[in-house]
Amino acid sequence: YWPSLAGGILIGLASALLLLLNGRIAGISGILGGLADASGNDIGWRVVFLAGLMAAPLLYALAVALPVVSIAASPLVLVAGGVLVGFGTRLGGGCTSGHGVCGIARLSRRSITATGLFIAAGAATVFIARHVVGG
Repeated sequence: YWPSLAGGILIGLASALLLLLNGRIAGISGILGGLADASGNDIGWRVVFLAGLMAAPLLYALAVALPVVSIAASPLVLVAGGVLVGFGTRLGGGCTSGHGVCGIARLSRRSITATGLFIAAGAATVFIARHVVGG
């Protein structure tokens, strides 16, 4: 459980620092989506934040062997899932990182509700996929 604890601490620390030092919420969909219409002063921190997200697993792999990942879904299912997640993110006004980590920490009713709905939708999806459709 140590890697999970360390990861949680780093996520919390990064979220708190971004809010305290930059006045921004660490919601990945908002950070990525904001690149399209960001002004000159607003682009740098977004690029650095996203680069850090991509570099972190590579740096971690230098210290620890990464687990073997096996994906049983077809590429079409993966693309469809990505599109649905993107649509849901726009519909819900943010993603799990923005609502679940930052919003709940700020005691936002909207984020608490959204996170509860994310969890309920995920549970319903697993139930349907495993017990109704069979997978």
